[in-house]
Amino acid sequence: MQTKAVILERAEALDLGEVELTGPGKGDLLIRIDHSGISTGTEKLFYTGQMPPFPGMGYPLIPGYEAAGEVIEADRDTGFKSGDYVFVPGANCYGEVRGLFGGAARMLVSQADRVTRIDRAWGAEGALLALAATARHAMAGLNKEMPDLVVGHGVLGRLLARLAIAAGSEPPTVWEIDADRAKGAMGYDVIHPDDDTRRDYRSIYDASGNGALLDTLIGRVARGGEVVLAGFYTEPLSFAFPPAFMKEARLRIAAEWTHDDLAATRALVEAGALSLGGLITHRAKAEQAPEAYATAFNDPACLKMILDWSAT
Repeated sequence: MQTKAVILERAEALDLGEVELTGPGKGDLLIRIDHSGISTGTEKLFYTGQMPPFPGMGYPLIPGYEAAGEVIEADRDTGFKSGDYVFVPGANCYGEVRGLFGGAARMLVSQADRVTRIDRAWGAEGALLALAATARHAMAGLNKEMPDLVVGHGVLGRLLARLAIAAGSEPPTVWEIDADRAKGAMGYDVIHPDDDTRRDYRSIYDASGNGALLDTLIGRVARGGEVVLAGFYTEPLSFAFPPAFMKEARLRIAAEWTHDDLAATRALVEAGALSLGGLITHRAKAEQAPEAYATAFNDPACLKMILDWSAT
């Protein structure tokens, strides 16, 4: 079998092409993708060649870990059936072409235990489940405080704020320096950091990925407060020790989501407690992939770009 897929041949060389698709085996699903999202974090680093050493790295590769589509074939022991609609966090089923993360394709093969059933009515928003689960993973679990400050009003920052409210917490303050991105808040305040004089935040979640802010954020926590690094940071992180020492500040790194996070986040969306609305700002046909990736990576107005594979 062959399929159309986004292929990153090398840094800054991306196009839509045809690749061999490994046939499904025991425990596998064959899935036809309708929508895939473009990550402006990790995928941009692969595109620019700035990604630090990472397991499985190398070119050519197929990006994408945000995809939603329909099960076409299912091994009968999987518990899935043809016609089920699922979220897929990528795949590695393209022979010698690496699947990092392998979701930006019309057809793919995935182990059934990697996918999550979702409602077909979610449409393109189904591809956002991974980002929502990433936000949930940063906040869920023992000894974790809800954020009272979120830094950055991109998609991850918005989801962190929405999840805090869904959990019954007081709405966090959100910092954003871009006036256009400051719009679109749902039940919380977005302000420029220069307009915020508060220096007693209990828990600050950084969704900006800007490691240079670390000293600033430590200066804003209360004594014993926590700074959570929820973004992805390519440069070594450093901070001035004396202010952190005096505040007995804590640093925590939030890793990627787990399957339990996907399931819990799906339940929140289905219950109406978490909205994925208003996060997709741009859409493009899969044939327009080079232009779509350039827009996603370079246009500050683009919160989330979705590729539509339905006509491919």
